Amino acid sequence: MQQSRFTVSINDDYDDTVYTDVLVIGTGIAGLFTALAASEHKNVLLITKDILLESNTRYAQGGIAAVMAQDDSPHFHLEDTLLAGAGLCEQHAVYVLVQEGPERVQELMMLGTAFDMLDGKLELTREGAHSHRRILHANGDSTGHEIVRALSRQVQQHDRIDVWERHSTVELLMQDEQCIGAVIRKPDGHVLHVISQATVLCTGGSGQLYEHTTNPEVATADGIAIAYRAGAQLRDMEFIQFHPTALCYPGAPRFLISEAVRGEGAILRNTQGEAFMPNYHALGDLAPRDIVSRAIVSEMERDGSAFVYLDITHESEQQLRHRFPTIYETCLRYGLNLAQDWIPVSPAAHYMMGGIRTDDNGESSIARLFACGEVSSTGIHGANRLASNSLSEAVVYGRRIAQRIMELPLLEMMSDQTVFSDPFNVNKFTTPSSLLSAPSSVMQSQLLDVRLALRRCMTMYAGIRRTATGLQQGLEQLQHIQRQYDTLPGYTFTMDRDHDELGNMLLVGRLIMLAALQREESRGGHYRDDFPERDDVNWHKHTIQHRQYGLSEEKISHV
Repeated sequence: MQQSRFTVSINDDYDDTVYTDVLVIGTGIAGLFTALAASEHKNVLLITKDILLESNTRYAQGGIAAVMAQDDSPHFHLEDTLLAGAGLCEQHAVYVLVQEGPERVQELMMLGTAFDMLDGKLELTREGAHSHRRILHANGDSTGHEIVRALSRQVQQHDRIDVWERHSTVELLMQDEQCIGAVIRKPDGHVLHVISQATVLCTGGSGQLYEHTTNPEVATADGIAIAYRAGAQLRDMEFIQFHPTALCYPGAPRFLISEAVRGEGAILRNTQGEAFMPNYHALGDLAPRDIVSRAIVSEMERDGSAFVYLDITHESEQQLRHRFPTIYETCLRYGLNLAQDWIPVSPAAHYMMGGIRTDDNGESSIARLFACGEVSSTGIHGANRLASNSLSEAVVYGRRIAQRIMELPLLEMMSDQTVFSDPFNVNKFTTPSSLLSAPSSVMQSQLLDVRLALRRCMTMYAGIRRTATGLQQGLEQLQHIQRQYDTLPGYTFTMDRDHDELGNMLLVGRLIMLAALQREESRGGHYRDDFPERDDVNWHKHTIQHRQYGLSEEKISHV
């Protein structure tokens, strides 16, 4: 098989090369936990394009799902996950999650995560589409922040883990159809090669492709893009979850109002004050996220409003301060009191169910390339992720990846530092120092214009509701935006992470639209106005995308 022109190999004249056992890219819960698990037997280099604490995980409020109560069982958790996934979950992967999740949660606690307790027991709550209380939370509504705090502290104290902050990943290194590391951009713009026995992508999702998102600025789909260019299979890229309740208030950020608020009895009301969710689903306000998001959009369109209200004024101020301290204080900062006011909310891009196709050990279709967390497609989430399953998935598969890495045979090059020939011009990554320069304000403005155009296009044509006509128009617009990006002046020799990110976003945006156009039905996080019904006869299957072989389909495994 001919090697991809998008991947690079070692260059004879390139001395800036670093060797490690395991390269982990990304520092959310997936990256931190995998690094710690792998470091039990291997040396690990952990890379993040921002600071160690910045990731999607940090902003996760609701909690982590695991069976911890006596009246709950893995079977109930499995059933809830399959129901939310709308027929596209891989049952064997869900079984792994529900069976191994409780042990991994115990491991998080041993690593220093302090979940909320009540009378000496874990304080469990319930979220949308869960049949039982199985959500562990920390500091009320700061679960992700607490997990990242605990894990990052362990990472910083570990003598087998090196951390590189503000280093971004440009491309993967390939040799003999295996991943042997990555091209890394340093903070000063220079690049180097990191050679590793195994590479683990934990780079998060793609929320920044949309105008309104709960994700931080680092969520630019980098891992999905570089894996695709290297020849990895992607799966179910059309399924984007829009969180129903992001704060929608002048001057305020699109701050996530956790699903746990509805789990504690909050009611969604339209601008007329009517509780509308019972009109859309038997579970009412606790219906799956895709259903709630579309219901909100329908109510907004009917009333000509930009938002609906979330009402939890039946709870006392004391209870709300205790259970949702971050949400309470954030709303108060903008003049909204949870105990007294209905909170204006609307949907925002939140989570990508699809991603890099992996097996039950987290390995992609490329040998020695692994993916963990939101960047991956393990098969657990199907067409719609069940609330709080994402953090559980990250730790379950982080441990499995570490175990699989232990089984890998030693790469020959790691022992004798073999130098490989370069099949194409690697010098595009090795710009001479004399030519490197910081991007000007004009160049940055042009880049921002292109980025905004991409986000508007994705929101308009690949958002909560889609049509064939709209997706085709969106693809045409993306071609025009791509041409603008390709002709940006002055970027040949600049040291700029933003430029790399925008290229990744454009690629992944196109892949999302192509998969959404292919799937002529509505299911989970993918809704087509022109095909509004679920079609199990023709579409009970995954979509697969590959750089060389294009878009194909794959049957659901019933094992």
